[in-house]
Amino acid sequence: MRVLLAGNFLSASVGNRGVCEDLADRLRGAGWSVLTTSRQHGRARRLADMLATVWRRRREYHVANVDVYSGPSFYWAEAVTWTLRRLGKPYVLTLHGGALPDFAARSPQRVRRLLESAAAVTAPSAFLLENLRAYRADLRLIPNALDLELYPFHHRTAPRPRLVWVRAFHEIYDPSLAVQVLARVRERHPDATLEMVGPDKHDGSLEHTRSAAEQLGVTAALRFTGAVPKSRIPERINAGDIFLNTAAIDNTPVSVMEAMACGACVVSTNVGGVPNLVANGEDGLLVQPRNPEAMAAAVERLLSEAGLAQRISLAARAKTEAFDWGTVLPQWEDMLREAASHRQADEYAARTSA
Repeated sequence: MRVLLAGNFLSASVGNRGVCEDLADRLRGAGWSVLTTSRQHGRARRLADMLATVWRRRREYHVANVDVYSGPSFYWAEAVTWTLRRLGKPYVLTLHGGALPDFAARSPQRVRRLLESAAAVTAPSAFLLENLRAYRADLRLIPNALDLELYPFHHRTAPRPRLVWVRAFHEIYDPSLAVQVLARVRERHPDATLEMVGPDKHDGSLEHTRSAAEQLGVTAALRFTGAVPKSRIPERINAGDIFLNTAAIDNTPVSVMEAMACGACVVSTNVGGVPNLVANGEDGLLVQPRNPEAMAAAVERLLSEAGLAQRISLAARAKTEAFDWGTVLPQWEDMLREAASHRQADEYAARTSA
């Protein structure tokens, strides 16, 4: 079976490895012939490359999977799927991003039209499934996946005040909040440290975070590691004991899943799909966004409340068993094979003309 994956394949240059890249590798390992697009930088160049690949290599794939985000990326998905329909190629849509439900509320007809055009639509979280099924009832839940063998489990029975943050430096992830939390934790634990791992998205967030650290006097306790290869993420998470997710907008962050797989104690904002991933008080702690006092208090609970970290660490690893590629990949293969058997363009034309 031959498949085309259309999404952002940019890890070699920007440091962020997308879910679509892992999916491509796994499908190849299972014997699929996989084409991918695009590795191009710049929105216009990336879209042009996607469209060119869809058209020029049309004889090299049976079915396509197209990633769908909000904002400009949504329009790219529309353009790519329009081309696929003209070619009579069946395709699957994969929904991403915590902002997609708000985008759908602003453009309901546009979103419904795109979702109804696909042979199947999948979402990686219950959050997106629940918030977007009004636009198509038969959405499928296929979670983001991990290779659990690559995430050594360290049971945090007596956590240290070693904080770790793994995300891109962008305003939607509110990285300066982690620095504010560090400053508050150090009031009771002067040996507390924070490592921040991730690429700079060049929107000023990294500079703002550095400035906040200087103003709060915690620069010496803070380490900026920058972007690291995917293979080093478990090592960096396991260098700490408490994982901070400070996002103001989120879906089902892979970085949080990775932290849970390692047994790190997660303290996260309760935005978007995070409450569907992290059960507050069971396998992590959730707080309101942009609230450094609440997040620091949650960290303090893990450091001082007997047995809490031990229970959360163990339960977090147990939850991630359902996300292993051994469980998730067969779901992808079944869906893509089923989609490939559809006469996509004919079915869509029949629905829209009815």
